[in-house]
Amino acid sequence: MQIYTELILGKTDPGLKEPEKKYDIGRATSDAALAEKLGFDGIVATDTKDDPFMLMTLAAEATETIALATSVAIAFPRAPSVTAQTAWSLQKLSRGRFTLGLGSQVKAHIVRRFGLDFSPMGTWMRDYVGAVRAIWDCWQNGADLNYVSDRYKLNLMVPLFNPGPMDFDAPPIHIAAVNPIMCRIAGEVGDGLRPHPMCTPRYIKEVMLPAAEEGQARTGRSGTKIETAMKPLVATAATEEVLERRIADVRARVAFYASTPAYRRCFDIWGLGDLADHLSTLSRNQKWDEMPGLVDDEMLNTFAVVGSYEDVAAKLVERFSGVLDQVGFSIEVDNEEDAATLTSMVREVQAG
Repeated sequence: MQIYTELILGKTDPGLKEPEKKYDIGRATSDAALAEKLGFDGIVATDTKDDPFMLMTLAAEATETIALATSVAIAFPRAPSVTAQTAWSLQKLSRGRFTLGLGSQVKAHIVRRFGLDFSPMGTWMRDYVGAVRAIWDCWQNGADLNYVSDRYKLNLMVPLFNPGPMDFDAPPIHIAAVNPIMCRIAGEVGDGLRPHPMCTPRYIKEVMLPAAEEGQARTGRSGTKIETAMKPLVATAATEEVLERRIADVRARVAFYASTPAYRRCFDIWGLGDLADHLSTLSRNQKWDEMPGLVDDEMLNTFAVVGSYEDVAAKLVERFSGVLDQVGFSIEVDNEEDAATLTSMVREVQAG
């Protein structure tokens, strides 16, 4: 199993409260070089506080062999031609090491954060990926650009804006998914599937992969390898005292996701639908402090990997071996001892 790290080393998961650190984008090159030195298979960047394509550009310049990916870039606010051009440039800059990971976001963000009209996400993503690939085909193979779908009609490509072919294949496209519809779309048009952190191995095997295989069958791609890549929720630390704080943060995160309708299926499969409804009511009423206490230890360990530095790598392997091709994980690296610890973890996951 390959192991990826999110830019950035030297901090915990950005969604967790402890410790509270702001990332200095000026460290991206040194952190990327460190990830390569520590033996990671790849580096990913998320579309949160910094532009993931900018982070990947910095990482590409600082490294030579490590794989690079957006995990994920939000697709729809960026026109397909914009994403196609950015990914094309990154693939050339990295000399063939880049994977374009795309996500849809939820309706509230599409409408209220990005100011776009809402459309059904699955068909929109299918159209979007088709548009990006049509543009790449035009550039790489000289095909006429004439892409027509429900959402896009693209037929203009003048020489000034055509970069022409490159010496590398077009980047693979991974699609973030939770529900079966988007999993089917990933099977139809994607090279990889990126489950949400709330997707347990059981959910991936029983719901997501069958849906992706159905999508492959629809488009005559049965038997084509679909990679699975995921960054699970992890609570780990070098000491019991710090681990307890990390567990509290992860417990709160599980409660938050359980309250979110978009992730309901992940909890239904475990018979936790009623609890999800209750948590949703609490969140609507802004009763955030009451929510983590409803996530007992059994539920916590169902949705998160919890362990010390000594055993967390083995737990990752036990949970995800045979389910994921790529797992995202890291710890803070502030000194040589941390670096040695993380190198050992990386090797253990890779060997698992």
